[in-house]
Amino acid sequence: MSGTVERRAFHPVRLFPKDLGVAIVVLVALALGGLLRYQVEGGTRTFEEPDSPFRITYPALWTGAESLQDVLLRVEDPRAKSTFKTALTVESQGLDPASPPTLQTIVDRRIAGHEALTAYRLLENTEATVDGARGARIDYAYVVQPIDVPRRAAPPVVVRAREYVVVARDRTYYITLAAPEGEYEGALARFERIIEQVQIQ
Repeated sequence: MSGTVERRAFHPVRLFPKDLGVAIVVLVALALGGLLRYQVEGGTRTFEEPDSPFRITYPALWTGAESLQDVLLRVEDPRAKSTFKTALTVESQGLDPASPPTLQTIVDRRIAGHEALTAYRLLENTEATVDGARGARIDYAYVVQPIDVPRRAAPPVVVRAREYVVVARDRTYYITLAAPEGEYEGALARFERIIEQVQIQ
């Protein structure tokens, strides 16, 4: 009986160095994995407009996407769970220096252009400043059909968007984040960090 008690008493002591070694290896592996993930997800790329001070930094994992003629940059987050991928778009339009429109006129035109979107709803329109340049912020929502293929299961997606309209010298910049409603809050926090580092003038 006493021998059994002694074996039980010494058994944990005998395995303690092995358990400690395994625990240390696991902790080191987790720390290295976390560091690698932070470096990959925290990496950035920078886009610079030729012959202009405009500069924007975005996540390195985001990939380029097809865009229209006036679009300087369009990148998407390929890891988005929705069929509609979270996207960052930068557009630029020249201004007539002889008779430049007011900021309110530019914003009104932009909002009118958005009204062509399906189920468009303006949520908020406020003044904003980006890199010291005067501008406006437009928040809106709409519905999109990302995959329009007959008989394919792809329901419409509600999209939330935030757009900064910024007037700088002889150009107007439109910097837009569009994300599926379920992923919008997380994407918005990252977008605001991007906006804080934008260079316009």
